[in-house]
Amino acid sequence: MKLSFSAASPFARKVRIAAIELGLIDKIEFTPATVAPGTANEDYSRITPLKKLPVLITNDGDVILDSYVIVEYLNEMAGGSLIPDYGSRRWKAKTNHSLINGMLDSMLLCRYEKMVRPQGLQWQAWSDDHWNRAWTGMAHFENMPDVLNGPFDISQIGLVCVLGYADFRFADCGWRKAYPKLDAFHQKMLERPSVKISVPPAA
Repeated sequence: MKLSFSAASPFARKVRIAAIELGLIDKIEFTPATVAPGTANEDYSRITPLKKLPVLITNDGDVILDSYVIVEYLNEMAGGSLIPDYGSRRWKAKTNHSLINGMLDSMLLCRYEKMVRPQGLQWQAWSDDHWNRAWTGMAHFENMPDVLNGPFDISQIGLVCVLGYADFRFADCGWRKAYPKLDAFHQKMLERPSVKISVPPAA
């Protein structure tokens, strides 16, 4: 299998963590890809019109996206337990993950607004609104002991990627001081090899 990825992408990191946990990391060829707003990448657009990372190309040539669907595919392939099979736990995990993905989307848009949009065209209120979505999302999970102390699953993987991306791109945001339970959770998760080795490079 081939996975398009960037070491800076929290979405690709999510898949890397899952692949390690499921024992599939050696079955995946990681193919670096560069995507950025306002920058053409016709080759990658032919793989996925959305031009988003990551994308998994299976051994049969099927294209699978997005990160959650890729994790679900790998989890099924390995007979894993990263995504609950049925019942209320499954829907809670999927809902948690939807919130986490939205937080990551908002953080990425804040990053683009600051670093990519030309000076003079930046919209501060829009950026503040998206950052508030991520910040209040952290507050939500700060008060969810069933996620912070539960079994290692897609919710915990996604939350690790949120907090790691905050460290990577928003190092001065102060999330550790504001959310000590998330800080303790993150420190505990860094003891897992899959989490530790997938930390993005220094910004």
